[in-house]
Amino acid sequence: MTNPSLTHFNLSKNTHTLDSKAVEDFRRRLKYFFMNPCEKYRARGRKPWKLMLQILKIAITTIQLVSFGLSNEMMVTFKDENLVTFRHLFLKGFKDHRQESYSLYTKADVYDHIHYIINTYINLQNLTVANLAYERVDGEYTPLSVCREFYRNSSIDPGTDTFDIDPHIDKGTKSVDNCSLAAHFNFSLDFKSLLSVNIYLTLKTINLQTVRHHELPDCYDFHIMIMFDNRAHSGKIKVYVENDARIYECRDWNVEGASGKNDYLLLWFDSVVILACLTSLILCTRSVINGIQLQFEFNIFFHAYYNKIVPWSDRMEFVNGWYILIIVSDMLTIAGSALKIGIQTKFLTNYDVCSILLGTATMLVWVGVIRYLGFFKKYNILILTLRAALPNVIRFCCCAAMIYLGYCFCGWIVLGPYHDKFRTLDRVTECLFSLINGDDMYATFLNLRDKSYMVWLFSRLYLYSFISLFIYMVLSLFIALITDTYETIKHHQQDKVPVSQLQAFIAECRDQPESGRYQTDEELTSCCLSPRCCLP
Repeated sequence: MTNPSLTHFNLSKNTHTLDSKAVEDFRRRLKYFFMNPCEKYRARGRKPWKLMLQILKIAITTIQLVSFGLSNEMMVTFKDENLVTFRHLFLKGFKDHRQESYSLYTKADVYDHIHYIINTYINLQNLTVANLAYERVDGEYTPLSVCREFYRNSSIDPGTDTFDIDPHIDKGTKSVDNCSLAAHFNFSLDFKSLLSVNIYLTLKTINLQTVRHHELPDCYDFHIMIMFDNRAHSGKIKVYVENDARIYECRDWNVEGASGKNDYLLLWFDSVVILACLTSLILCTRSVINGIQLQFEFNIFFHAYYNKIVPWSDRMEFVNGWYILIIVSDMLTIAGSALKIGIQTKFLTNYDVCSILLGTATMLVWVGVIRYLGFFKKYNILILTLRAALPNVIRFCCCAAMIYLGYCFCGWIVLGPYHDKFRTLDRVTECLFSLINGDDMYATFLNLRDKSYMVWLFSRLYLYSFISLFIYMVLSLFIALITDTYETIKHHQQDKVPVSQLQAFIAECRDQPESGRYQTDEELTSCCLSPRCCLP
């Protein structure tokens, strides 16, 4: 006859053994999850496909960026040089070394310059050395347009301190085609009510410099606006030249010896980049999802076996920030590569948007290299320090930003009328940031030397207090935060002290990757981790 007490003892022993095995299996599973790719390969023989794919991505995205950067540089240089050309052609007496804005002060100068622009436009083919031509629409040349903006009704008499003005703005436009004579173009301006005179003209050209780099030349439409700005009514009319370029594929082209093979190779290469980034996006998204699922299982496990709630700091360790960084980089690269293909096929001309997307994506890809350096203990301390110090640094920067913004607003209001660096709010922020880094200090003090005594005294108190506060106190505290975090991390690494419950739980697993203990079926572990199986 079986002894009931002995049977109960055997059942308890078997249950305890099963529970202990489930704990060890789950601890081993967690340790495998946090292994680096090389350790995972030694543990289960799985090839580090994501690691190899990221290395491939670093190479191809950098090559793609360099290729696009060279093409973008030629485009930007061509546009900038043409803008300088237009200034020399249409602004009378323009000099490259002119520091101040191009301005006019007399009525005769304004009329003279407007007639000069019209004459230059009509005789452009005989004057310029550039490959410029007039735009033609439906067989007719696009005319030059002179548009005036002025107050609708105004009566201004400064001598009697009286004025009567209607703030509504009227516009008037006159056109001049390239066959007209400038002498027949007569108009008058009421400078008391005049806001601006805008001259619009369109010119066409071809960017031939790309031929030397085995790229097909693009055709350009330059929509030029020359603005005589009198909105301040201060006696100084500022003159601006603005240029808006439209890039498109030339209608009929022939390059001796060119076959278009390079264009097809670039399109094929961009397609490979998109495919690689799409694969990386899928793999990293899957890894993030697996980490989130394992985080929920760990929470259930800890609550069932230890009756404890897992803190959020431990739960967030399952969310790999490097994978999120790679996912963002992949999305930017895919979008930028699609835009690049559109630019190469002349369907799109968003060079700036494409360069921002590809540049940011490549930056994130190279930042992601730090993750693989973190597999080495001597390099890993940098990553751990940045991650641990980031919350305190953000809180510290928020507090320092309040003081910084206070100085920005104060400097803008008080010193703005007297100092060019404080004229606008964005200039103030840039100037103060430069002062924090020790740049241009003497010039900032010097430009306020000849102002009124009260402004001069305030500027000295303002600048000395700002520099002393931010350089000697704020920056020192900022460096101390990071230094303290570095020392803490270094201490934990030397003493090998687990810094969280999760790490302490995993540290109890002594199995090495080469032990073969990780070659187990995970289905039993998953079953034992369900709420019904976990509860004793």
